[in-house]
Amino acid sequence: MTETTIRVLLVDDHAILREGLAAVLAGHNIEVVGQAADGETALSLFRTLAPDVCIVDVRMGPMDGAELTEALRIVDAEARVILLTTYDTDEEIFRGLRAGASSYVLKDVDSEELVSTIRAVRAGKRVIAPAIAAKLADHVATESLTARQTEVLRCLSEGKSNLEVAESLSISEGTVKAHVKAILAKLDARDRTQALMIAFKRGLLRTM
Repeated sequence: MTETTIRVLLVDDHAILREGLAAVLAGHNIEVVGQAADGETALSLFRTLAPDVCIVDVRMGPMDGAELTEALRIVDAEARVILLTTYDTDEEIFRGLRAGASSYVLKDVDSEELVSTIRAVRAGKRVIAPAIAAKLADHVATESLTARQTEVLRCLSEGKSNLEVAESLSISEGTVKAHVKAILAKLDARDRTQALMIAFKRGLLRTM
């Protein structure tokens, strides 16, 4: 092992993916010092191993990638995290980067780009692909939905009428209509169907 070897912690709930990544990185002077299938294990290994870079899957349970990133950076404010996922919804990108991730990489990335990203992040750089940067800019430019508006939108995704939404949330039907109007305006949608399509695309709602 040389001074330039980068020590990495892999966190993903799929063992075969972790093993595959470890095999790829081994040929690039990058040592996988630990592997974890969940956030709590990852935190424990992080404290023990002090890796240079953590590669973290976005969608895990019960602690997802953004939550783990935030937790890692509470343990060490200099923690360097690369989020790795098959998804690229706007909301997940925004949450992950806001939590302090240094990069966000899709799982179909080629090995050279991944290695280059790891090295850049180890050097203290933030690496954001142009396409992802554009999504982030669009997200920031869009006014965020309130918690109540998100609840209303979720009810609409379940096919509920205004009256049913009102009963579910213990609010008046008029209030529901006001929320729906605000949701359409914020998402720049012409109707509820388009609003739901936009919400799912941006990761504001998730398919079950």
